[in-house]
Amino acid sequence: MSEDLLDVSTHFKFGENWADYSELVDDRRIASARESVESLVGDLKGKSFLDIGSGSGLFSIAALRLGASQVLAVDIDPDSVATTRKLLSRERGGTWRAEQISVFDLPVRVHERFDTVYSWGVLHHTGAMWRALDCACAMVKPGGIFAFALYERTPLCGPWTHEKRLYRRLPGAIQKLFRGIYLTAWGAGMLVKGHNPWRYVREGQKRGMDVFHDVHDWMGGYPYESTTSDEVEAFMIERGFVRQKHVPWRILLAGLFGSGCTEYVFRKGDGGHRR
Repeated sequence: MSEDLLDVSTHFKFGENWADYSELVDDRRIASARESVESLVGDLKGKSFLDIGSGSGLFSIAALRLGASQVLAVDIDPDSVATTRKLLSRERGGTWRAEQISVFDLPVRVHERFDTVYSWGVLHHTGAMWRALDCACAMVKPGGIFAFALYERTPLCGPWTHEKRLYRRLPGAIQKLFRGIYLTAWGAGMLVKGHNPWRYVREGQKRGMDVFHDVHDWMGGYPYESTTSDEVEAFMIERGFVRQKHVPWRILLAGLFGSGCTEYVFRKGDGGHRR
């Protein structure tokens, strides 16, 4: 019997990982997250901002500090929503709310549309990536910006999907053992191929992230889908969007140690959503 991937009970416990990560959030990580958001969407002064899949709330904080007039942070995981509220409550300025809402319900439950919609590394974990992307597109105002990141397809995405399905069910101690084996093998593989593993660690830190929580998220991140830049561009053009920025993830070792996120920024045409 196949799993219903839209059923949250089949998902990896992303919210628990984000709650644990949130204890590391400090001004340095917030500054890194702010730089990351700004590099994609620019100044947010006076603009509305929708954070789909808010996780820890770090990037909602970044949006407030970039001058967003209002921020709506949504996540399907109650632990993520609680963590987002905890971190946002520390911010002294800005108007925000954090709600437990599925991306699939956004077009019906949230009636406003946003100047900027942001969803980094989220939609490929929903169980129906293209439907999720379509729902997110509907939340962008005509002329607005949609910035998102999706896993790049590699030759080994199939085996990794099976690994994730298994990993999410393992006891915590066994998961920790698997993470140690993975990190050791990954570092050795990078060195053998002449790559500096610390460079890739630093790349993650540029967004305010943490390598150990990232590895847990990667190994357990189920449901899992991936795509190509050509597929994404065709999908977005059909919905009246024009590409503004594209930051591809370079596939290493045919995806032996996993995939990474390609970043996309699209502007919605003044004619609005075509579908």
